[in-house]
Amino acid sequence: MTARVLVVDDLFPNIKLLETRLSAEYFDVLSAMNGMQAIEICESGACDLVLLDVMMPGMDGFEVCRRLKSSPTTAHLPIVMVTALDQPSDRLKGLEAGADDFLTKPVNDVALLTRVRSLARLKTLTDELRARALASPQMGGADPLAAAAAEDGLNGRVLIVDDRSNSSERMAASLSQVQKVDVEMNPQAALMRMQEEDYDMAIVSLGLANFDALRLCSQMRTLERTRNTPILVLADLDDEKRVLRALDLGVNDYLTRPVDRNELVARVRTQIRRKRYADRLRQNVQSSMEMAIIDPLTKLHNRRYLTSQLASLINDSVMRASPVSFTILDVDFFKKVNDTYGHDAGDEVLVETAARLRKSIRGIDLLARFGGEEFVVVMPETDRFAAARVAERLRATIETAPYTIHKGARQISITASFGLATMDGRVETVDSLAKRADEALYEAKRQGRNRVVMAAA
Repeated sequence: MTARVLVVDDLFPNIKLLETRLSAEYFDVLSAMNGMQAIEICESGACDLVLLDVMMPGMDGFEVCRRLKSSPTTAHLPIVMVTALDQPSDRLKGLEAGADDFLTKPVNDVALLTRVRSLARLKTLTDELRARALASPQMGGADPLAAAAAEDGLNGRVLIVDDRSNSSERMAASLSQVQKVDVEMNPQAALMRMQEEDYDMAIVSLGLANFDALRLCSQMRTLERTRNTPILVLADLDDEKRVLRALDLGVNDYLTRPVDRNELVARVRTQIRRKRYADRLRQNVQSSMEMAIIDPLTKLHNRRYLTSQLASLINDSVMRASPVSFTILDVDFFKKVNDTYGHDAGDEVLVETAARLRKSIRGIDLLARFGGEEFVVVMPETDRFAAARVAERLRATIETAPYTIHKGARQISITASFGLATMDGRVETVDSLAKRADEALYEAKRQGRNRVVMAAA
C-alpha cells in the first residue's frame, strides 16, 4: 500500500536516506527540517504518518509529538520516533509524549518498512471514520475528535496470554496499578474469553510452549468481536522474523524480553488510548446514522426512513402480487393537549402512543412517526380487510387505557383517527398510496374522529 510519509530531521542527509528507502517502496515522501514546519504540514492534512527525529535544535521531537497528539486535528496521526537514543528512559519519554513506535539509528530497512506499512494501514482504517464523525458538530453534537483525543488510556481491561507464570505475574503486577488485568495460560481459553468479555487489549507471548502464538493472533484478527482489539506480542531477542510476521498479520506492537516495566505500562496505555479513539469515532458514526433515520423523541423511524423503505415494499408487493396496506393515524385534539397541559405533556403522549403502537404490530410491519402527532404503519402482505382489523385494534389500544402525564401525576384520555389504504392488484406510487390514506384520515376526522376509515378500493 502507499501513503504520504513526513520525514522530520534537521540533517538533510538523514532525510535523503529515509526518502530513498521509502520512495523505492512507492511511498510519497515529504520532509521538514524543524518542529514548527512539521506541525504546519501535519495540521494541513498533507501526510498520513510521521517519522520524527528526536534530537533537533529549538523544539525537539518529544515536544513536537506532544503538540501533535494533543490537538484533535492531528491526534490520529501515527508518529514513529527515529532516534539514536536507545535507553529505556528515552523510549518511555517518547511513549509518554504520545509516540506510536520507535526506530533506532541506524535504521533497519525491514523494521522501517514493516512499521510504516502497519501504521499506514491503521491510518487508512480510521480516516473514513474521522470523515464521517466530522458531520456530528453540524448535526448539533459535541466535537467527536476533541472527545476522542481526550482519552487517557487508563483503567482498560487487558488479557495476558503467557504460559510462563513468572513472566505473566510480573507483567500483571506492573500493569495492575493503572489497568485491570487478567492472565490466561491456555491460548484456546484466551480466545474464548476475548470473544465473551470486553477486553481493550491482549498481550500474547510468542513463546507459547504448545501453541502457535501467530495462529492465535491471526484468529483474533479474523473474529468480528476481536478484529479491532489491539494486540501486543512479547518476543525474545532472536525472534525478529516472527515479530515481523506478527506485524504483517495485524499485530499492533511488540516488546522484547526482558520487558522494561515502564515501557510496558506506556505501550499498553498508548494502544488502549488509540483503541478508544477509534471506538469513539465508530460510536459517533453509528449515532449520526441513527440521527438520520430515527425520531429523537419517540425512537421510531422517521419520515425519511419510511419514504426510502416504502418504495422497496411496494416494489416487492408488485413482484410477488401480494397486497400492502398503509395506515396513517393522527392523535385527536393534540393541540388541545399541548395548550391545556403543556408541551411536556404532549411529548409524553407521543412517546406513549409510539410505545402502544410498537407493542401491537407484527415484526414485519413498519412503524414510523410521520411528523407532528401523525404516525404511519405499513403492513406488507396484508389485504384491506385484515388491515382494517389491525387498525381497529390499534385504535382501541390508544383509547382503552388512560395516558399518564406530568410524570404520573395526572391521567387523561386520548383517542386517534385512522385512514387506511391498500394496494391490492393495482400498481401505485408511494405518493398515491399515502395520498389515499391521508384522504381517508381526513374523512375519519369529518365523521367525528376516533375511528378507522378505509379508502375506496
